[in-house]
This record gives sequence, structure tokens and C-alpha cells, in this order.
Amino acid sequence: MNQNTKKIAGTGLLTAIVVVLQLFGSAIKFGPFSISLVLIPIVVGAALYGKLSGAWLGLVFGATVLLSGDAAAFLAVNPIGTVITVLVKGILAGLCAGLVFSLLEKSNKTAGTVCAAIISPIVNTGVFLLGCLVFFMPTINEWAAGAGFESAGKFMIVGLVGVNFIFELGLNMVLAPVIVKLVNLGRKENR
Repeated sequence: MNQNTKKIAGTGLLTAIVVVLQLFGSAIKFGPFSISLVLIPIVVGAALYGKLSGAWLGLVFGATVLLSGDAAAFLAVNPIGTVITVLVKGILAGLCAGLVFSLLEKSNKTAGTVCAAIISPIVNTGVFLLGCLVFFMPTINEWAAGAGFESAGKFMIVGLVGVNFIFELGLNMVLAPVIVKLVNLGRKENR
């Protein structure tokens, strides 16, 4: 099987995993939002198949979030802002993971994978927060006051992303490098 066929097949398999993880992962909630378990296969795809595969997997992640109803609270407030935020955060999380990996892989593939696993949730969460600032601040202010927070900023960090971000970052840092290493070991065994 040639490299391009392997890349298409691998990205296709990871696409299915992204959809399944997002649909089932959306049931795991901390606060009002679900954990993004799908960042792991996005990083794996970016490390194994490149930045465009990472971007594709991020797009699939975003589309699945929109279709699953996981973004319903935001869609009710600003549909266009929600679609932009959700799709851009997914695409950039995968693309940046692929870029970071490609910059570091020549010197140390494991370090490249770990750094890609770190950058993906940072970008995902950062773009989400930026989207909140740009598209949803009046609503965020209301939600913050309703939840008893003295500031919208504190609500965004503690209430919307705090536990989720730490969980996603930790899982990514541990699992993505292990999965990439195992896949690469399997490739060597099959040669």
C-alpha cells in the first residue's frame, strides 16, 4: 500500500473515531460543557499524517459539535458566531498541532508529539475564549451574574473552561504520545 493510500485510510479511521468520541464524550460533562476527548485523535492524526489531516480532523470535530447539539446554548444566542467559533477552534487546534509536530519531529518525535498535544487544547480553548469575547459577551455577563460570579472573565476561566481545559491538557499529554509511539512501533513491525 502506498503512503498516500495509508494516509487517506488512517485519516478516515481517525475521522470516525473523532465523530464517535465527540458523540459519546459529550455525555461526560464538567459544568455546563463537555470534555473534548477528540483532541487526542486530532493530535495523533496531525503527528502521523500531517497538518492538513489535523485540520481536517479538527473540522470534523467542530461539525460534530454543531450537529450533536453540544453548542446549543451558544447557537441560541448567535448562530453565525457559534459556527465560526466552533469550526475555527477545531481546525486551528488540528492545524497548529501538525505545525508544531512538523517543526520538532526531526530533533525528537516524542517531544514533538508532546508539544503538539499541549498546543492543541491551548488553541482549542483560546479560540473558544476569543469567540466568547467577540460574539457572546452580553450573554456571558448575564450567565456570570446568574452563576454568582463577580466578573465575566472569572466565569469564563473558572466556569466555562477551567476543569475542562486541565482535563483535556492532561489526557492529551499522556495519551497522544503513547498512541503515536504505538502506531509507529506497529509500522516498524509490519515492514
